[in-house]
Amino acid sequence: MESNRNRLIALLEENKDQYISGQKLSEQLNISRSAIWKHMKELEKDGYEIEGKSRKGYRIISFPDKLSENTLQWGLKTKWLGKTIIHRESIDSTQFLAHQTARDGAAHGTVIIADEQTKGKGRMNREWHSAPGKGIWLSMILRPQLLPYLAAQLTLLAATVLADVVNEHIGVRPQIKWPNDILINGKKTAGILTEMQAEQDQIQYVVIGMGINVNQAEVELPENISYKATSIRAESGKEWDIKELIQQILQTFEHAYESYIENGFPEVKEKWESYGFKIGEMIDIKTMQDEWRSEFLGIAEDGALLATDREGHETKLYSAEIKWFEDGNENAEDK
Repeated sequence: MESNRNRLIALLEENKDQYISGQKLSEQLNISRSAIWKHMKELEKDGYEIEGKSRKGYRIISFPDKLSENTLQWGLKTKWLGKTIIHRESIDSTQFLAHQTARDGAAHGTVIIADEQTKGKGRMNREWHSAPGKGIWLSMILRPQLLPYLAAQLTLLAATVLADVVNEHIGVRPQIKWPNDILINGKKTAGILTEMQAEQDQIQYVVIGMGINVNQAEVELPENISYKATSIRAESGKEWDIKELIQQILQTFEHAYESYIENGFPEVKEKWESYGFKIGEMIDIKTMQDEWRSEFLGIAEDGALLATDREGHETKLYSAEIKWFEDGNENAEDK
């Protein structure tokens, strides 16, 4: 059930250019005018400037320049994703809190967001540098009615969502490196980590984590990763409103997720391949058993990497180390 605070925010958003009476708010929310006043005071504590006038009502004068549950709810146009938001200024990892919250019964669509992560992680427990106030560090809790083996498709779905947001709202065409990295000009800008708790034939919950470098200047990226990492600011030449980007991601993800649940993976596959990095090019592939050079053919219907084996036969890969060469330098990434 949507909270009174969220419904109040929605009503104020709808009437942001005019006063709305306390009586009308009371009737719309089915709570007392005293309760309305208390909610307004909580919003003021969060940095909102609210004007209240007798016989006129309330209106918003200015908005706080920070992330919080309230500021993220303001203007968020989703039906279920992000209706519950848990925000922390600093946290070890949004993934850790998302798992804990999911185990405690958090609803489908709950979102965990932090200004900073002290122990952010990517796939295979790689460290993800999560600078305070410079990027988007979030995790979403989903409870899909899917068989567990299909959960990997949600990683590719999330990658297409981030690629679409960067392409459509930033105006920079990104690429997706199989299966989960968003690249701009060949450098990593964002990563996705999907984890789940499941039984043999039933998913209990899925946590999709996203780490996105947004407003770091090039000199602010850690030296040990600067050769392969970048930020949206570094590539676009301007700073971006992190709150608005988060809202765009959540709105785009909700639409894409609902389409996937209704129509299956083919649409996701087609879109992923339109952004696919190195598709149709030669890459070196290393598995636990072998190493060879192959053309990257695309992705399979289940999201696996499609390549050719040593005999030239098409093969699916679910885990591999991929290498490629650019300007005489070797690049590698474990998957």
